[in-house]
Amino acid sequence: MGLPSSRIRIPDFLAKKAQRRKITMLTAYDATMARLLDEAGIDVLLVGDSLGVVILGNETTIPVTMDAMVHHTRAVANGAKRALVIADLPFLSYQASAADAVRNAGRLVQEGGASAVKLEGGLVMAETVQRLVEIGIPVMGHIGLTPQSVHQLGGYRMVGKTRSEAESLVQDARALEAAGAFAVVLECIPEEIAAGITAALQIPTIGIGSGPYCDGQVLVSYDAFGFFEAAPRFVKLYARMGEEMRAAAREYIDDVEQGRFPRRGVSVQNSKR
Repeated sequence: MGLPSSRIRIPDFLAKKAQRRKITMLTAYDATMARLLDEAGIDVLLVGDSLGVVILGNETTIPVTMDAMVHHTRAVANGAKRALVIADLPFLSYQASAADAVRNAGRLVQEGGASAVKLEGGLVMAETVQRLVEIGIPVMGHIGLTPQSVHQLGGYRMVGKTRSEAESLVQDARALEAAGAFAVVLECIPEEIAAGITAALQIPTIGIGSGPYCDGQVLVSYDAFGFFEAAPRFVKLYARMGEEMRAAAREYIDDVEQGRFPRRGVSVQNSKR
């Protein structure tokens, strides 16, 4: 059975929740990765500010700039034909004022080709979310472990283990829904808390390290496909691409050094690419 040809839209999120069909989401940072995941049938491609870590080699997402996000979002949008493309608003691109948020979210949509943006924070970001939605920019929220606040959180940790944190998470989720967010990411939240939030909201929840009861799941593709030696404990390793690439590179090196590549008689003129 072939994949649906129509592009995923924001109303499809609400429809999937109503039908109890899970939403699938992975990160992408370039056109080739986007095309492959899109052809596999993924619902959503997130151009995450995680690119600061997995692409640029930084320790956190904080150094990521708007120019970098626009650049990678455009690449992903060029490669995606069906999946919904959502782009992260990076650190300090939306926190200072709603005007900053409008300008920078507008860049991700207009210059980057995103269909929606994602921002971190709950109740404190509700007015900003409302303003973006009012001007026609769909917003996905993100609560729990918010990587842009890693220093304030004291590191990458589970959020919601105490009663006060759990109550704040529920309040944050409700505030985002009331402000007009079409979905909310729940990151590193105890699964029973995530289940309660999912049941309480009309909009879908997308879990990452928050158990199986969310309306959908997202992973950093570089983690899921084994590009790194280590990944977060909640990640399932679906491939070992890092090992395969190293092996392929070693074979290439050996072929060149031993004179097995290129073969005689094979020239640029004979290449189809």
